[in-house]
Amino acid sequence: MALPTRTMPALEDGSDRADASKPAPGLYLVATPIGNARDITLRALDILRAADIIACEDTRVTRTLLTLYGISTTVIACHDHNEATAADRILAEVAAGKVVALVSDAGMPLVSDPGHRVVRAAIDAGRPVTVVPGPSAPLAALALAGLPNERFLFAGFLPAKPSARREAIASLASVPATLMFFEAPHRLVETLADLADLLGARPAAVARELTKRFEEVRRAPLDALAGHYAEAGPPKGEIVLVIAPPGPQAGPAAGDIEAALRTALAQTGVREAAAEVAARFGLPRREVYAQALALKRSAP
Repeated sequence: MALPTRTMPALEDGSDRADASKPAPGLYLVATPIGNARDITLRALDILRAADIIACEDTRVTRTLLTLYGISTTVIACHDHNEATAADRILAEVAAGKVVALVSDAGMPLVSDPGHRVVRAAIDAGRPVTVVPGPSAPLAALALAGLPNERFLFAGFLPAKPSARREAIASLASVPATLMFFEAPHRLVETLADLADLLGARPAAVARELTKRFEEVRRAPLDALAGHYAEAGPPKGEIVLVIAPPGPQAGPAAGDIEAALRTALAQTGVREAAAEVAARFGLPRREVYAQALALKRSAP
């Protein structure tokens, strides 16, 4: 048996099969609430109830959700440390005609969460894979931010190491799209300072605890947000950063490039500084590297 080849069921309630209560065998990627448990979809509940196995990041988190809805399906762990082994078991279950649901702790599976290796393995093995869409923290934050949304780029978590984080931000500086990141509360102050330094005073939003009791969306230019959290300290909860795309800009002045290089060189090596500044201003890396090398050699 295989999942239907069409992407939508023939009838709105999914009852295009004689036995609509039991899904066809396969791997189902099921979105779960990002905060408010009532955000789960009716179809997600149907799949979770009918599944033979639910693969999840943290069995304790998933069991809490399942218990709330009276679901007793068997759960197995599938996280960063055991995904390869879990993939083997999941594929074996699907091959045996079972229904396997894959969930993350919250939101859409695979979005900065485990599951990619499982899905890739299932696809490579010719096993049926489908999605049960639902809550997604990046899309929720984008909708609330009030920033341009015709084109956007979700870039997951920025690197924790300062030099790598600044290089990553610089590489995205010229992308003509609204940028979105996840960030840990204890790194928010440093990250906002780097974003303000490298991207300027772009309009932005810090969205946290979305759909939960203490949901908050703070909207302001990056420099103002950096100043606020530097004074207030790290907030609590899950955080999504949303940053407006770059506005039209004139070409950089030679003095601006040199100043940026000197600042970068004070924090990192020549190669990394050149890469950061080249990405920030949209310049050929080789030319910027030569300038950075000259500045380094002339430094006292």
